[in-house]
Amino acid sequence: MQNLLKITRGSALAIGVTVSALLAAGAPQSQAQETINMIAIDGYPARAMWVKEFTGFFIPRVNEELAKAGKYKIQWQEAYGGQIVKPRGVLEGIKLGLGDIGIVTTIFHNSKLPSQGISAVTPFIAPDARVVAKAVDEIAKEFPQMGKELDAENQVYLATGVVLDTYQMFSKTPINSLDDLKGKKVAGAGYNLRYLEGIEGAAGVRGGLPNFYNMLQTGVVDAAMLWPEAAKTFKIAEVAPYMLKADIGAVNSKTVTVNKDVWAKLPDDVKDVLKKVAVEYRDHVASVAMDRATASLEAYKKGGGTVVELSTQARAAWVKAMPNIAKDWAKKLDGAGAPGTDMLKAYMGKLKAAGYEPVRDWAAEL
Repeated sequence: MQNLLKITRGSALAIGVTVSALLAAGAPQSQAQETINMIAIDGYPARAMWVKEFTGFFIPRVNEELAKAGKYKIQWQEAYGGQIVKPRGVLEGIKLGLGDIGIVTTIFHNSKLPSQGISAVTPFIAPDARVVAKAVDEIAKEFPQMGKELDAENQVYLATGVVLDTYQMFSKTPINSLDDLKGKKVAGAGYNLRYLEGIEGAAGVRGGLPNFYNMLQTGVVDAAMLWPEAAKTFKIAEVAPYMLKADIGAVNSKTVTVNKDVWAKLPDDVKDVLKKVAVEYRDHVASVAMDRATASLEAYKKGGGTVVELSTQARAAWVKAMPNIAKDWAKKLDGAGAPGTDMLKAYMGKLKAAGYEPVRDWAAEL
């Protein structure tokens, strides 16, 4: 755990009184306005888009909604970029109460949060963050599995987040076709490493967005799967100046959660506001991702990047060569007593209803 969590619970409490401690101390409910202290955490730096929007959108909207009734006020303590946890440590940090609310990067926790991988195991369908975010969140509300998995981690699910318009492939050397990836080491996170099983000789190397620059610069990998906005933010063009535009698809990778013990002690009015604004945040960050997609791609080019578009035929060949990772995902959940097959069919139906025809119908092969 030491490589994930930066400080102990005692240290976290020294930063600011958590809401659980405040309420346990018997803060009076009869005052005109009660102040609740909350620590918000993420291991990613403040410049990461979803963190920036949590600070600039989520928190102000919560404050605005609470101010309407005037009964409660949240005093926020924000701790990002390793102040309390590292990127992979948010799930554990909220579980232990080092943070009250935070943004869990779910792709790091496929074993503990398997149902969160639903969009990651269905690539090459929808390069639209808004559509995928809404569909995944609807699945979470229609099927209790996502909530159950987070409940086991002492957390309450609020809303999913899609912060990328679509995965692309970024390389140190010229990349004009899938043949140029043969024998290459490619950085990725979670399920997307399995996409490489459709490319002969390509090997996946697990990493995280803050590490991709160094992994590419030092030769640990030859390429990386990420998206243009992140490439712009983390200056990937400096170390990987070639992008293969494959439009692999948008993936939900962030989920806003609250410590379950904290949640149980929050007033219902505050819970309602947090749930409402979490959905607004879901739609907001998805829209930001789409709004910035084109500009970020242009910024990548201006930074020295070269973009080559993968042909329709090559995309289809890549998908066909992949194992049915969605089927594997669904059957594994089914075997654990969860409705994996039903979730997959429902999710594919939602994407089709939104107007997206899959390059490969992952659910049709069940």
